[in-house]
Amino acid sequence: MKRRVLVTGASRGIGRAIALELARSGFDLTLNYRSDEAAAQTLLAEARGTGSEARLARFDISDRSATRDALARELDERGAFWGVVCNAGVVADAPFPSLTEDAWDRVLRTNLDGFFNVLQPLVMPMLQLRDGGRVVTLSSVSGVVGNRGQVNYSASKAGIIGATKSLALELAKRRITVNCVAPGLIETDMTAGIVADEVLERIPLRRFGKPEEVSAAVGFLFSEGAAYITGQVLSVNGGMA
Repeated sequence: MKRRVLVTGASRGIGRAIALELARSGFDLTLNYRSDEAAAQTLLAEARGTGSEARLARFDISDRSATRDALARELDERGAFWGVVCNAGVVADAPFPSLTEDAWDRVLRTNLDGFFNVLQPLVMPMLQLRDGGRVVTLSSVSGVVGNRGQVNYSASKAGIIGATKSLALELAKRRITVNCVAPGLIETDMTAGIVADEVLERIPLRRFGKPEEVSAAVGFLFSEGAAYITGQVLSVNGGMA
C-alpha cells in the first residue's frame, strides 16, 4: 500500500508544484483546496496521471470545526496519513499603523491557527501507524527576517517556525520528522503585483524563484535521504539574508 500524504492549499502555485512532486515520487495524495474548483480538478487529473490515487478535500483550514470534520472523514474512509504538507496561507499586507483588525485576524487564523487545525487531529493517527512519517510546513523569508508592511504575515510565519521546531522534538522518537521550508520571492499569484526591479537587488541570484524549486526541497525532505533531518528550516530564497 502506498503511503498517503495531505497537501493543504494544493490547487495553485507552490502547493500545486508540491502536490505533483509528491505524486511523481509515488505517494497517494489528498489535495486540500478552499475555493478554486476548476484548478483543483485540473490538478487532480494531473496527479492521477502519475499513478497516484489522488482525491480532493475542500475545506478552509482557518475554520477549525470544518477542518476537523473533513479530516475525520478522511481518517474514517482511508486511514491515517503518513505525511502532511502545511502549505495553505494568505496575505493581507499593510503598514502597521493602518493594519486592520480583520487583516491581522485573517492572516493569523489561516497561517498559524491552520497549523494547529490541520496537524493536531492527524498526529495521533500518524503515531499509531508505527511507520515514521514526514511533516513539512511552509514559512517564508518574512518569517525569518521580517518585511515591511507584513507584520501580520511575518508574525504568522515566524510562529510556524517555532511550532515546527517544537513539534519536531515531540515526534522525533517515533521517527516522524518535522521540518520547515521558507521560500523567498517565488513566481506565484501572491507575488504577481510586485515590481521586480524594486526587489531584485535584495536577491543575490537576481531573480524570483520558481514553484518547482520550492517543491524540490519539499520532495527531498519527504525522501529516505532526509530521514536524519528534523527541526530544521530550509530557506529557498536565492541567497536573501
